[in-house]
Amino acid sequence: MERLLTKEELPIGFEYPLSFLTIVNQNLVDFDPWIILTEKRLRERLSGVKQRYPNRELVPFARREDNDDIACFENQKGVVIIHDFASEGYEGGKEVISFWDYFRLMVEDMIEYNS
Repeated sequence: MERLLTKEELPIGFEYPLSFLTIVNQNLVDFDPWIILTEKRLRERLSGVKQRYPNRELVPFARREDNDDIACFENQKGVVIIHDFASEGYEGGKEVISFWDYFRLMVEDMIEYNS
């Protein structure tokens, strides 16, 4: 099984940002409480997100262990953080940030969470 989603599994025209691939290729996937999703867990989350939020083109890639927040790429715009399992329309994710901005947030959350 592929570690990340294949071209066939991704929305048409979507490509993972090079910044994200750099992190994954270095096996930097555990930033407790954030975990980069791979393999089966990634595919399960993608399937669920498609069902829960059919009007959005979300590609989940990380989850937060202490709540239902997940980080997703959306429509080639950048990264959004949504509260998964919320009713459609209440999941949030209005603020779009770059992957590197998300990475900084993830590291800051890790420091705060583990302090």
